[in-house]
Amino acid sequence: MVPKHEGEVGSRMKFRGKEMIVWSLNNYIGLANHPEVRKTDGESATRWGLGTPMGARMMSGQTNQHELLEQQLAEFEKKEDAYLLNFGYQGMVSIIETLVSRHDVIVYDAESHACIIDGLRLHFGKRFVFAHNDMESLEKQLQRAAKLVEKTGGGILVITEGVFGMSGDLGKLDEIVALKEKYNFRILCDDAHGFGTMGTTGAGVSEHLGVMDGIDLYFGTFAKAMAGIGGFVAGPEPIINYLRYNMRSQIFAKSLPMPMVEGSLKRLELLRTKPELREKLWTIVNALQNGLRERGFDIGNTNSPVTPIFMKGSVPEATNVILDLRENYNIFCSIVVYPVVPKDVILFRLIPTAMHTLEDVEITLNAFSEVKEKLAAGKYAGDRVRMA
Repeated sequence: MVPKHEGEVGSRMKFRGKEMIVWSLNNYIGLANHPEVRKTDGESATRWGLGTPMGARMMSGQTNQHELLEQQLAEFEKKEDAYLLNFGYQGMVSIIETLVSRHDVIVYDAESHACIIDGLRLHFGKRFVFAHNDMESLEKQLQRAAKLVEKTGGGILVITEGVFGMSGDLGKLDEIVALKEKYNFRILCDDAHGFGTMGTTGAGVSEHLGVMDGIDLYFGTFAKAMAGIGGFVAGPEPIINYLRYNMRSQIFAKSLPMPMVEGSLKRLELLRTKPELREKLWTIVNALQNGLRERGFDIGNTNSPVTPIFMKGSVPEATNVILDLRENYNIFCSIVVYPVVPKDVILFRLIPTAMHTLEDVEITLNAFSEVKEKLAAGKYAGDRVRMA
């Protein structure tokens, strides 16, 4: 059984009939219910319906609006061109499958997202993994890859993330780009959580670290900060054109529906012209993360909005903690347990948004302080929640 939230998208929604403070929504800067977004979405759906355009981009699914969105995304990311993707996850899988041949070598971060891993499984050539954010390990794998491509005549593609979605730490894009001075490779960066939240203008982690020019292919999704669906990849025009005419998941799929495209244009406009939305997000992020640190919580090395809370406990204890948070504190957040994390580690994953309030933060901090004490005292041992 999976959770069902009811009501308008916001920091507080109903779960099983009770109002909850929700920390698990992909709505970073609060665009899901922004009045201008809702107006554009509604008007576009009325004008076009949900079916237009009726066909794949290469057949009958191309429109001026699709091209305009791609142009604006490329401009925002300071790239020559961009290509729309119907889905973020499938898009990344297909980018990897299309870009490389059996002669090429992929070098990737050990904590890469599942979409990257699934893309790697379609690669017929060699792939080498480097320890998470470990530049010494990356360099060793680049040396292995360089020797191999000397024989195959292929190239090297390094894949990493801007923001790692579980831990919240940033990929070391600046240090990876610096390695281009020693090795010949291209970089594909999955910045799903960084697009719209990181950088001076919200253009992502590469902007935040000052290396936009060093990222060969930048991947972003509309499903996080944009509170929509779909995604894009931006980069040099020849490579984007190659993807445009070779990505089977896009060539043989219906074009992104017009309301999604026009809605994304409005979302991108707000992302670019309303910095106060991102500033509000970071007010909440800083209040939550600083508050957790001050209360002695382990939140790892996050320096993004993604906020992990690490505790020690078994899977049954984790279940009891999350039940207590939901049933008695009206706090809803995601939880991750073994085998995704090591045994006896409980990871709570909180996603702050611009929709949250400082009151939401204070209530949540107090709730986590209390359940932390209960967990340490053994109150959650056994197969039922035992209240103090």
